[in-house]
Amino acid sequence: MPHDHDRAIDTTTTYLGLRLRHPFMAGASPLAAHLDGVRRLEDAGASAIVLHSLFEEQITEADTGYVHGIRRGDDRGLAARIEAFPASNDYPFTPDEYLEHLRRVKAAVAVPVIASLNGTGAGAWLRHARLLEQAGADALELNVYEVITDMRFGGAAVEETICRAIEEAKRLVRVPIAVKLAPFFTAFANAAQQFDAAGADGLVLFNRFYQPDISLQTLDVVPSLRLSHSDELRVRLRWLALLHGRLRASLALTGGVEEWSDAVKGILAGAHVVQSVSAVLRHGPTFLSSLLDRTTAWMQEHEFASIDAMRGRVSQATAAHPMNFERAHYIRTLHTWDR
Repeated sequence: MPHDHDRAIDTTTTYLGLRLRHPFMAGASPLAAHLDGVRRLEDAGASAIVLHSLFEEQITEADTGYVHGIRRGDDRGLAARIEAFPASNDYPFTPDEYLEHLRRVKAAVAVPVIASLNGTGAGAWLRHARLLEQAGADALELNVYEVITDMRFGGAAVEETICRAIEEAKRLVRVPIAVKLAPFFTAFANAAQQFDAAGADGLVLFNRFYQPDISLQTLDVVPSLRLSHSDELRVRLRWLALLHGRLRASLALTGGVEEWSDAVKGILAGAHVVQSVSAVLRHGPTFLSSLLDRTTAWMQEHEFASIDAMRGRVSQATAAHPMNFERAHYIRTLHTWDR
């Protein structure tokens, strides 16, 4: 009779209702802007591919000539408020070209292709979701990113705006929708529950907070983009572990996956899939195949027969006292400091 460790490992997982060969996806990156890059990602073993984002601002400018209600060259002095936004020809594709690129990608690869829309809330720009579906997207990733600086705009209003965007997108399309979020909510568990109830088929944890720097030479605010490292993983592990088993939506980990062990931790915490971007850009697409190989070897060593069996094994759901899970770990961490 064969022993457990002799059995084949089942690496399949389900994300947004899509059955994937394994959890390791290519997240939205510049590689997906080129057919050659997309083919390299599939050849390297990506179980699905998220395309780079199509932005609300470029959609509205192409459709109406306005960005957040302001037209470039406006003679009332308002145009300065949108000068920091890229000009329409600075984006990799126009909205129409993005649709054509999506069609070509779908024809070039066999794995699921997820289109990405990046914006700040409900609005006419979401109508583009239907066009992305018609162009062949297997799912949509709705990336809602905005730093709220208006002091009149409270947390409940932010959450309501995101819920409206989810509901509008779900009204427009039949393909599943994942929502990519930042972690900056007063009560993220409640916010996640609201987004789940609004119809999100998946939550992507988390959007990276790109913080600009200040140039001491020019006294200007300057962009600063650095690839993620493992030290960004822990906030993602925390919320994967706290949400696992409590939502209908799938959970995706993105950010902080620098080593294969980071991906294993994410699945143990509760992730259905792991999206890789920075490590793929740093090491090349073959990083995805190394994730699968190393994870499978680890599962064999620890006698996990499937991804489903290991998912959430280190989460609030398995804690003896789930309500105290986070507070207890906080106090214990503080007491580990030894001077």
